[in-house]
Amino acid sequence: MDLLTSVGYALAYAVVGIVVLGVGYGVLDLLTPGHLGRHIMAGSMNAALVAASGILGLGLVVYTAIWHHADASFGEALGYTIVFGLFGVVVQAVAFRLVDIVMPDDLAATAMQTTFHPATLVPAATQIAVSLVVVASIA
Repeated sequence: MDLLTSVGYALAYAVVGIVVLGVGYGVLDLLTPGHLGRHIMAGSMNAALVAASGILGLGLVVYTAIWHHADASFGEALGYTIVFGLFGVVVQAVAFRLVDIVMPDDLAATAMQTTFHPATLVPAATQIAVSLVVVASIA
């Protein structure tokens, strides 16, 4: 494979990765009250922690899908990356809502508070954990 082809593949994977991360962030924004980015920019460590853990988890899913299917045809590998990336978004969203439902208070609202709240570690860890489950299922 020549350099130009490799760069083209990398560009395609990067675009898919950015889209998956953007969709994941957008879904998380829909699951939380207010505008997630505004909460982060206002200094909410909670919002930043939840968003960062979601993005990191999805990044692991996209990376694993690309890496595990690197020997397949480009189209097949890209297809796996898209499918597993979007599956990761759905699984993260479901897990976030389930954790929010079982917690005694509104966890989504708590995660938007400016002052750090330890309950925010729960959805953050959940985002990473369910992403790791998806990563394991790729292999």
